[in-house]
Amino acid sequence: MKKVCIIAGKRIPFMRSSTNYMGLPLRELIKPAMDELISELKLEGQALGEVAMGAVNKHAYDFALTREIVMDSKLSPMTPATDIQKACGTSLETAIFIGNKIAMGQIDCGIAGGVDTNSDVPIEFKKKFSDRLLKLAAAKTFGDKLKIMASFSPKELIPKLPAIKEGRTGKSMGESCEDMAKTWNISREAQDQLAFESQAKAAKAYKEGFYDDQVVTFKGKKVDGILRETSLDKLAKLKPAFDKTSGKGTLTAANSTALTDGASCVFLCSEEYAKEHGLEPLAYLTFSQSAAVNYVNDEGLLMAPAYAVPKLLKQAGLTLQDFDFYEIHEAFAAQVLCTLAAWESEEFCKDKLGLDKALGKIDREKLNVKGGSLALGHPFAATGGRIITSLAKLLNEKGSGRGLISICTAGGMGVTAIIEK
Repeated sequence: MKKVCIIAGKRIPFMRSSTNYMGLPLRELIKPAMDELISELKLEGQALGEVAMGAVNKHAYDFALTREIVMDSKLSPMTPATDIQKACGTSLETAIFIGNKIAMGQIDCGIAGGVDTNSDVPIEFKKKFSDRLLKLAAAKTFGDKLKIMASFSPKELIPKLPAIKEGRTGKSMGESCEDMAKTWNISREAQDQLAFESQAKAAKAYKEGFYDDQVVTFKGKKVDGILRETSLDKLAKLKPAFDKTSGKGTLTAANSTALTDGASCVFLCSEEYAKEHGLEPLAYLTFSQSAAVNYVNDEGLLMAPAYAVPKLLKQAGLTLQDFDFYEIHEAFAAQVLCTLAAWESEEFCKDKLGLDKALGKIDREKLNVKGGSLALGHPFAATGGRIITSLAKLLNEKGSGRGLISICTAGGMGVTAIIEK
């Protein structure tokens, strides 16, 4: 198996939905990051082995989104493209897809990534209305078309506004995570503390210039729009965002990730390709695992990473403590804390994971050291690319080490990976 090198990654600033990127299509959002990555690595006119990307929210006309992204770029049109969608784990999954092809020798290089927006989403109408439109399009005669048009009802024109809810449970992700927080007795104070630390770490990282070479200026912005200076006192005053009636709600707008627009991409290649083209790897993508849980009537919606990581550790022959950095996606502060609590629970690890003992604690000083999604934002399909790039840079700056990536997703799934230097 060939080694998979992480060479570089780019992204645009992640901005709060319905603000700076309002109405911008997916292809326009990803283009600045792609252009900068291609220019920096001098890939203009080259036919790469593959480009894999995805989006959670996309219009029907984006059915070949990644191929169109390639055609918009300065890559050779001979570069094949693949669309992948795995909710919040999309761009980590695309990197795994490209990495596996490189490891198996099918390709020698490729770009992985993802893009998402909540500011240009498909607006659906009632099925009865869409069915009539299809019948209208299929009608052969003018008379038939008139009959169909006459049958339309004004009520059918009321649009179905998009809602981020699980179809099987009818609950939003925040409502589901609120249930998890209650199950694991995660306090409001612990959630606010994690959110506060994430903001502080991210602000410090920006001041130190850590993100300068990763974030591409777009629409006059160079810093993520979610980032803000705050205090624990201010966080404590916020009202619950999901459970507003029981008096026991703990998830707020601050300890939950805001809806965000953005895009990211990462260039991966074999060690042979890197040497041939004079490229210095930041780090290497070495192991990956996914898992899923029965979130309908058994496990918490966002608990799958707690199952995926043990599989990953077994595959790599490592313990949970064998890492220099931990990148746990902060969909909600409660999600991170529930996952950590599960790994520390001997009962959970024995009964649910089939282990002999608890996985144990991690060093919290090594967790999301440059800030996480609570501070930087979370455009669903773009988060994995952000994490890969930042973690690879951390390991490169350290000169050696190992990092763990854990991302929860909608549908009760989780995607995890290990990056090493």
